[in-house]
Amino acid sequence: MPIRSAAFALALATVAPASVAQAKSKLEFAYVVLGSQGAVARAVYTDATTCPSLALASQSGKSTQPMTVRALPDASDKKPPFPVLVCELLIPAGTTAAAIGKQKLPLPPDTLAAVAVIGDTGCRLKADKDADHDDEGKFQDCDSKSAWPFSTLAKNVAKHKPQLLVHVGDYIYRESPCPKGDKGCKGSPYGDNWDTWKADFFKPAAPLLAAAPWIATRGNHEICTRAGDGFVLFLDPRLATDQKPPACGALLDPLTVTVGSQQFIMLDSSNAPDECPDSGCDTKTSNAPECPKPGCSAKAYADQFAAMKPTDGAWLVSHRPVWGFKNKSQLNATLQAALGQWNGKLPPGFTLAVAGHIHIWETLSFSDQRSPQFVIGNGGTSLAHAIKGKLNGKEIGGTTVSSSRSASKWGFTIFTPTKQAATWTATYYSTKGNDKFTCTVQPTAVSCP
Repeated sequence: MPIRSAAFALALATVAPASVAQAKSKLEFAYVVLGSQGAVARAVYTDATTCPSLALASQSGKSTQPMTVRALPDASDKKPPFPVLVCELLIPAGTTAAAIGKQKLPLPPDTLAAVAVIGDTGCRLKADKDADHDDEGKFQDCDSKSAWPFSTLAKNVAKHKPQLLVHVGDYIYRESPCPKGDKGCKGSPYGDNWDTWKADFFKPAAPLLAAAPWIATRGNHEICTRAGDGFVLFLDPRLATDQKPPACGALLDPLTVTVGSQQFIMLDSSNAPDECPDSGCDTKTSNAPECPKPGCSAKAYADQFAAMKPTDGAWLVSHRPVWGFKNKSQLNATLQAALGQWNGKLPPGFTLAVAGHIHIWETLSFSDQRSPQFVIGNGGTSLAHAIKGKLNGKEIGGTTVSSSRSASKWGFTIFTPTKQAATWTATYYSTKGNDKFTCTVQPTAVSCP
């Protein structure tokens, strides 16, 4: 497999049905997880209990190997949340191609030439105020491509033929039933179940899932009290034990993935409160289930940063930005406090931080020349209010913003490496794929027109 990894990433592809024991079985989706063990292929079936075989190719020839059960269909009640069979297989090192039936699964390249980044993609159905985003209840029109453009966005990202897709988290936003009389979301599924995951993520993302391997980051919408079970079942790349996926946890270990020569280190910031580091989680000031143990302490994240071993030019991939602005209010105090031993900067080796969480597009450079921050949370869910004017001169995390740019429209970003080490171009595209503007990304600053 042309990838070196000390943890995990994700590649997904929609495929045609393969043969399993049940005549009525249907292959819904197949995907490949790239981790410390190598590449793990997965497949999701309905009306099946027996896993198929995977066709493999390498320089030594062709072979087939049976997939093993990751999770059997849930039969806990009359309407179980996940009535699907999930299969997986650790692909042998040196594999150059993998397929189920006639459909090939995209594998990471030897040389990385294009990375697409999207985030916060689901259709928002929320009856009450979102404590994490401080937003009132909202209901998007999930049946309208103009009101919820994720499917259009996915098709147009795929047209750019990225070699890697980075999703910075928050896949599931359908948390409440559609209000009576609301034609825009009438009949929509909601909650952490297969119907919701299929409607909010897998189905609209199908063209993009088939186009490139994925790095998938857990967002705060996928914590254990929200859509955590579905995330663990479908997107968490850790292998199953005794036909059971790993348990959902408040804080996952960092994941290190190298594609070609580019290293990505994924920090699970899904539970990192945007405020109150080391002040304890009080239900009067924060949502207690969102808080990592112990409380809002930044120590757990400081320990994770200390354990990372970034190589020169590494990206930090996280759902919550280490440094970000929403309506000119700054985020994330917990992660900033965790960087105290490096004087507020990322550990040596990192040259870029990429995140989502704030529902806008934003890039920040800093006066002390720490690693720049991209916020790419404009993948389809309800947008945050536009930031008026520049953020230049604003204080955040012990430094000030030296240059910035923001956009409050849906879209995606394509990163392309240059010949200069650790330097990229980042092109912001609208939902329909129109070229909007291109930024130059250097290890200490981003320059946008």
